[in-house]
Amino acid sequence: MTFSIITLGCKVNSCESAAIHAAFLAAGYSPAEEDSPADVYIINSCAVTGVGVKKARQTVSHCKTLNPDGITVLCGCYPQAYPEEAVRDVSAADIITGNANKSEIPAMVSKFIAEHRRMSCVQPLTREFDEASSAADLDRTRAFIKIEDGCDRFCTYCIIPTARGRVRSRRPEEITRQAEQAAAAGNREIVLTGINLGCYGEDIGYTPADAVRAAQVPGIERVRLGSLEADTLTDDEIQRLKACEKLCPHFHLSLQSGSDAVLKRMKRRYTSAEYLALAEKLRKVFPGCAITTDIMVGFPGETDEEFAESMAFAEKVGFAKIHVFPYSIRKGTVAAMRTNQVVPQVKSARAKEMSALADRLERQFLESQVGTVQTVLIEKRTSPDYCNGFTGSYIPVRIYGEDILRHSLVQVKLTSADDTYCTGTTKF
Repeated sequence: MTFSIITLGCKVNSCESAAIHAAFLAAGYSPAEEDSPADVYIINSCAVTGVGVKKARQTVSHCKTLNPDGITVLCGCYPQAYPEEAVRDVSAADIITGNANKSEIPAMVSKFIAEHRRMSCVQPLTREFDEASSAADLDRTRAFIKIEDGCDRFCTYCIIPTARGRVRSRRPEEITRQAEQAAAAGNREIVLTGINLGCYGEDIGYTPADAVRAAQVPGIERVRLGSLEADTLTDDEIQRLKACEKLCPHFHLSLQSGSDAVLKRMKRRYTSAEYLALAEKLRKVFPGCAITTDIMVGFPGETDEEFAESMAFAEKVGFAKIHVFPYSIRKGTVAAMRTNQVVPQVKSARAKEMSALADRLERQFLESQVGTVQTVLIEKRTSPDYCNGFTGSYIPVRIYGEDILRHSLVQVKLTSADDTYCTGTTKF
């Protein structure tokens, strides 16, 4: 029998999909050929936004149309956060399960084949890191390793603590083991990822710097951190990260809003002044580093003045890149119960305005890098005209007229900047 996995949402889901893939291979299944129907479809879902939930439903239905006799499995954050809704509203799913037992999906499929009865199995999440349900995602040039799961923060807009449970961390020796696997597969860079990465190790007595050190194995030349929370980067932790010689100088610090009043209503654990001080400190300790972020617009009660504060703050920080998204009501959160919701038209207009600022700031950052010489990791070739890759600070680079092998680390002089990438050459 053949199987196909459709991964929605974050890089943590990608690592868990890699473990599901391995479990199906071990059970004797074969990956379906591209553009061919599969016998089993696994949709690994996201529930962070309403759009994510809608996409999960549509994907399940689409898979059923691709093969009406195929078995469809809906797993992940959507059924974990909203189990009753998933069972009621996703009738095309034959098997529904959450995040607690993804490694057991092949056994569920076998049971479904034997009994021909729709199954729903959403179990409570434990406080232990589930090694069996996460593997290194080696399909990309940069390997992704999940080192942390869960979140204890309970921001007022966020369903993640319900979908993912509390903080639990992978032990450093297991990070090293997966890093060695990545190096053996030819990867030169590792991205450490988690649901709340900055809280890594709180439960087992470590910090993200320990995880970076654990990933610095022979063959791996760069280690990159995923998204971090601003309040988790203490002065001591910054110095410990500085001592990690393979750490990429790229920090994705989730902001959400540049207005202190909105941050307080969101139950974020920092002020705009504290965030700015951290950004300045990182730029001092890691000269030339890129600071990227997420900004939400249209949070309940956000006024025109508060939105203007957020815009002004984003410009003041000078982000290299901003992921802009409108607030999405998540049933079961504090913010969803507020009566002062921002109307969709206003959210859309603010998202457009913030995105325009984000585009301008990105272009400014890229232009500031022209003339520098940086190490670029060459990605899979996507065009006959150029090679493409990323610097340590996550600048996309195109190199025209040169044929460079994937996974190569090369010195490149950045010669010009476009809206979303720089052009460079190895001949200088």
